Amino acid sequence: MSQLFDLTGKTAVAIGGNSVLGASIAKGLAEHGAKIAIVGRNLEKANVVVQEIEQNGGESKAFQADVSSRESLERVAKEIEEWSGGFDIILNAPGKNSATPFFELEMEEWDDIMDVNLKGLVVACQIFAKRMIEQKRKGSIINISSVSSTTPLSKVFTYSVSKAGVNSVTQFLAREFAPYGIRVNAIIPGFFPAEQNRKILSEERIESIMNHTPMKRFGNPDELKGAAVWLSSEQASSFVTGTLIRVDGGFGSMTI
Repeated sequence: MSQLFDLTGKTAVAIGGNSVLGASIAKGLAEHGAKIAIVGRNLEKANVVVQEIEQNGGESKAFQADVSSRESLERVAKEIEEWSGGFDIILNAPGKNSATPFFELEMEEWDDIMDVNLKGLVVACQIFAKRMIEQKRKGSIINISSVSSTTPLSKVFTYSVSKAGVNSVTQFLAREFAPYGIRVNAIIPGFFPAEQNRKILSEERIESIMNHTPMKRFGNPDELKGAAVWLSSEQASSFVTGTLIRVDGGFGSMTI
């Protein structure tokens, strides 16, 4: 059974791997043998994740890139190829949020969030998946969505719209890449206190979240590892593509 989830010999590119959730998932992939490229705008934070992976016996390297820039992503793809020879797993985990009320929303802010959460993901898939196809490397693309992608949450209008787009992109690309042996899936995390949502977690909002979460607690970032390792494994999830996997403590099952 352990071989079912063995990622030895695989290279995973964790875009946004220096974030709370992205880092935890990246560590989980490393624990199962994958070589990890941590990609983020903040190289210092990315190096911290690399050090933690290496201290646990894994192999990793930090790379600097801005997902809102195609040129930046093309450069980092070449750098990772030079380091590892290619890649088999792509984790798209960048995220940006804002609680700006709808009528106060400026299009500059809209564009900024969309550039990171949706456009950056699309461009990353164009660049990295194309290289995987050219190298005839089968693999897995894992996009990080949100519970707000299916039922929009109050106070995070642009974020919710961007994550709904992530779901659509995931299912479209699953069909597009299937002939090449590349599977595309998304993980829908529930409420995991992270950088982009801490600022809007008032006592009132926390109470509301708990009332809509059957397990009555927040998620721990390490609880995303299992789904990511499963989706990364060719053996364990070889017939799984185009799926939206909820890891949300039951949040998505609640109606009233």
